[in-house]
This record gives sequence, structure tokens and C-alpha cells, in this order.
Amino acid sequence: MFAWQLCKAQYIADRSGWSRFVSVQPHYNLINREEEREMLPLCRSEGIGVIPWSPLARGRLARSWAAESTSDRVRHDKTAAQLYAACEDADRAVIEAVGGVAEARGVARAQVSLAWLLSRRDVTAPIVGAGKLAHLEDAVDALNLVLEPAELAALEAPYVPHDGSFYQELPGSDQDR
Repeated sequence: MFAWQLCKAQYIADRSGWSRFVSVQPHYNLINREEEREMLPLCRSEGIGVIPWSPLARGRLARSWAAESTSDRVRHDKTAAQLYAACEDADRAVIEAVGGVAEARGVARAQVSLAWLLSRRDVTAPIVGAGKLAHLEDAVDALNLVLEPAELAALEAPYVPHDGSFYQELPGSDQDR
């Protein structure tokens, strides 16, 4: 959903006497930070909770760039190609930065990636998909990992804004008004 669409939905809810949205589930992680432009500031302004999906970017932020996924889902996931294929060079640099911080701290990459997400003031809680006990343990351990300002800067520095959006805007009759 684009931020303008959420604004419109909130307006319609107010005007109609309906309940307003209280949370959103954006695609937000270290290699897809596009929601920082408009959606996260809107949510902060309106008191809307932010519950990101794919906080580990389909596992990309939990392993080295060269490592193959051990998940059958990821290996056959056509959506992941839409989400991440266009920006692989930029994403690789972010993933390498995650590895550097993880190695220096002696913790798993997943813990570093989730700790970064939890450090964002607008994030209420991530949606964590745990297929193994170790995934859940990394998520819990990330709660106690506080990244230093220099580490946060190292993780964020290689990010390059991504063109376009996974969400495709389809023309509708309401867009002419």
C-alpha cells in the first residue's frame, strides 16, 4: 500500500464513522527501506503501528551472499525474484555489512538484522517466520542486542534506494478525482 492510499482509507473511515487502521504490515528490512520515505513518517504522525513482513528478506539477511538457501520455499519462490532481483549489487553490499557486524559481535546475522529493525523508532514488532527452533532463538536473542551508532551507520551506509515498488499501482476510477 502506498502512503497516499492509507491516508485516503483513514479519511474514508473517519467520514463514514468506521474504525481507522491501527497498524500496517509493510515490506521493510535492511535491503528494502523504501517505506522510510512516506509510510513510516505517516504512521508515526497518525499513531499507526508498523509490523514489517520479511524482516530477513526471505533469509538473505541471515546468510552470506554466496550461501545457498536451505529452504525449499526460497529456492522456488517467484515472489522473491520480484522483490530482490533488480537490486542485487546494492543488496550484496548491505548483506556484507551485516556479516561484518555479526562477525565482530560474535552473533548470528539474523540477530543483527532483526536488532537493526527493532532499533527503528517506527517499528512496533516484525513478523518473524520461524521454520526451525534456531530461527526463533535468533529472534529472541535480537531483543537483547543493542547496536552501537557506528554499527547502525555501517549497516545503513551501503543502502541504495530501489526504483519502483513491489506494489503496482493499478489505475482506478477514484484516481481521477
